[in-house]
Amino acid sequence: MSSGPVLVVGASRGIGAELVRQYLAEGRRVHATVRDTASPGEIAAAGGDLILHQLDVRDQARAAELATELSTARLAVAIHNAGINRGHSAAELQEVNAAAPIHLVEELLNAGAVASGAVVAIMTSQMGARQGSTSRLGDYGESKAALNDEFRRRAHDWGQRGVIAVVIHPGWVRTDMGGDSAPLGVGESVTGIRNLVAGLTRADHGRFWTWDGREHPW
Repeated sequence: MSSGPVLVVGASRGIGAELVRQYLAEGRRVHATVRDTASPGEIAAAGGDLILHQLDVRDQARAAELATELSTARLAVAIHNAGINRGHSAAELQEVNAAAPIHLVEELLNAGAVASGAVVAIMTSQMGARQGSTSRLGDYGESKAALNDEFRRRAHDWGQRGVIAVVIHPGWVRTDMGGDSAPLGVGESVTGIRNLVAGLTRADHGRFWTWDGREHPW
């Protein structure tokens, strides 16, 4: 599966855009979702074997349509990177960060878009880890904790359906979301994520990983 097509959900900037660039540089076919294909952000001039798809992850009907469009793609890697943080209500954070990734993965699996043995990775955050937390996680952290909880509930079923599914903390990265003071560059984070994804086996399914290959507590 190492040379098969890739899906990056939430690809217009930051980590998503860099995932697209690096997978294209490998010579991979990349399916990338953006909210507006007429304004695809940082990947506008990416070149390579890039196929753009319109998707607002809150639109469940469109998510189902996208899964149907990809039903013959035989994706080797599907990475759900879309997420929001500051400037949104708790309800919006839950909808985008927790509910939408689970829904889209279900649609992709139901449509047969993901090949057997493929990796399905959802971006989470260490801020959503409940273990060791002694205070409230905050609205963003709670949305990621809810994502992690639902992922763990679905992981056995997803594994039975032939995929290696994980959640990944990408690190504190210098992006619009992470801010300029973040210690980790986008390229370094994404290189680590790609290396992690490439090395995953069925024994790694259902677990919480960091960008640099360490297992993270829930």
